[in-house]
This record gives sequence, C-alpha cells and structure tokens, in this order.
Amino acid sequence: MPRLLIIDDDDAMRRVLRFRLKDSYEIIDTGSPEEALALALQQKPDAILLDLMMPKYSGFEVCQVLSSMSFTQTIPILIVSGESAQRYKAFCENLGAKGYFQKPVDFDALESRVATVVGAQRTERRSEARVKLRVMLKLKGVDAAEKSFEILSVTENVSAHGFLCGCSAAVRKDAIVDVFLMSVEEQVVGKARVAHVEWPETPGQRCGFRFLGDPMNWLLR
Repeated sequence: MPRLLIIDDDDAMRRVLRFRLKDSYEIIDTGSPEEALALALQQKPDAILLDLMMPKYSGFEVCQVLSSMSFTQTIPILIVSGESAQRYKAFCENLGAKGYFQKPVDFDALESRVATVVGAQRTERRSEARVKLRVMLKLKGVDAAEKSFEILSVTENVSAHGFLCGCSAAVRKDAIVDVFLMSVEEQVVGKARVAHVEWPETPGQRCGFRFLGDPMNWLLR
C-alpha cells in the first residue's frame, strides 16, 4: 500500500488521521519534527501530512527542509493545521505544500486530495528513473508577463525525458521553453514544457520540465 507519514504533536489528531486512512495507506506517525526528518529519509513515504505549530521546530521549517533536500523534495506535503488557512495557505504553497486543510478537518476532501497527490506521485516514480546530476543549461522562453527571457540554470536531477532546476523567470505550468546544453559549446537539446512549479514567485523557485518528444544531445537516453 502507499505509505503516509503524519507529523503532528497532537496524539489525538494522529489517532484520528490513522483511523481514517489506515484502510488505504500504510501509516507512519510521529509528534517529533526531528524524528520526522529521519523517518522521511528512511521510509520514503508517498505523501506527508504536516501540522504547523509544534514545539522546537515549526511545520514551516520542516516543510522547507523537506522541500530542499534532494531525497525528499519530490514527496508531496499536505498541511493539516489549526492555523487559519486564509493566513497561511499561500505561504505554505510557496514553500512547496500541495494542499492546506484547516482543523476541524473536512476528511472527505482530505482523503480525496491525498489520493490525487499519491496517485500522481506513484505514476511519476514509475515513469522514469531520476539521477541526481548537476548540469548547466540555458533556458529561453516567454514568461507569464509575455516578456522574453534567457537564463542559465543548473539541474538538480535529470531523467531521460526531463529535469528539475532552479528557474528565476516567472514561468507558469505548461509554458514551453527552448533548452540548450552548456558544455564545451552550446548544444540544442529541444523544447520542454513546465510540468510543475515549486516555491513560485520566490528566489528559490524551481521548475520540473518535461521534453516535448525525444531530446537531442541529452545526458540520458
């Protein structure tokens, strides 16, 4: 079964979440943010349910750390918190969260969203293996304001038909860019679509790209 990691210092809330989700998922839970980071690395969950207000380390800090580490950055994080969604939802999404559920939780909506992100995550994992590799690329395209851009970036990981890298241009999902490999000389790779945007409109914005067709001169084939 898909595996969920629940991080919440409220024992009663962890029990409720476990009871509601145990028939569809293997559940791992902890009330310790420090232990949670170790569990995320060891257990490789398919998704994480995260509270915001916990002792010593906040959910904001945990979310930011998980989203920044190569081994955990692709794991979808859903916030389940008593804090106001109106106040914190946009901020958490900028940190990389894939959903925000305010307590008392609408469990039907939560279960539906968990199923969606876990399904998408498992499909992506099955499609192509990723390799942690740093390679300089040049990206050219048109941003959300319809202004042309040309930037250099370094990949964090690559697959046979895609890559993840930082992207300072204000691009949106499904935007198309021209990709060039910057080795000894500039080499055309092909066109790629923005598959997802992490931490949008922040200095740490990253984008996952998927090539349109088979890329030329690419690292993996």
